[in-house]
Amino acid sequence: MAIYDREAAVSYANRYWNSYNPLFRQFLDNCTNFVSQCLLAGGITMTRSNNPAVGWWYHRGARRENDRWSYSWSVANSLYWYLQGNHATGPRAVKKNSAKELHLGDIICYDWNGDGKWNHNTIVTAFNSDGEPLVNAQTVNSQYRYWLYRDSTAWTPQTQYAFFHIVS
Repeated sequence: MAIYDREAAVSYANRYWNSYNPLFRQFLDNCTNFVSQCLLAGGITMTRSNNPAVGWWYHRGARRENDRWSYSWSVANSLYWYLQGNHATGPRAVKKNSAKELHLGDIICYDWNGDGKWNHNTIVTAFNSDGEPLVNAQTVNSQYRYWLYRDSTAWTPQTQYAFFHIVS
């Protein structure tokens, strides 16, 4: 079991929140790819597979157009469901009841419409003076953004949140 280096994950998130690591493909909706890169930088071990529906992984090809990845690496809803599971490798997490239970390097998932389809992911990179998480994200690149995201054009009154404490 890998030990999660929260400081390394947060350092990566602070380095790349407003730019892109050239070692990875950039997606139109890049939030989950960014969060996955942060988890990898924190030492989380990828699950190797050739099936994009299995595991959590990114394979670099000889050329960028030959790169492959799992759905859980790059799709918000898929990462949410992966974190819900109990896997031998890849990110392992415990779901928490509130944002105040999170630590640096933990993940917040967002369901903008409250319909059970998770649309966005962020990583906790700091806390405000009230102990509330501040997050980094991509797609709409953000650093130290207040976790509720009520200032987002995607936010609705039906928005649901899921809080994941990364354990390895």
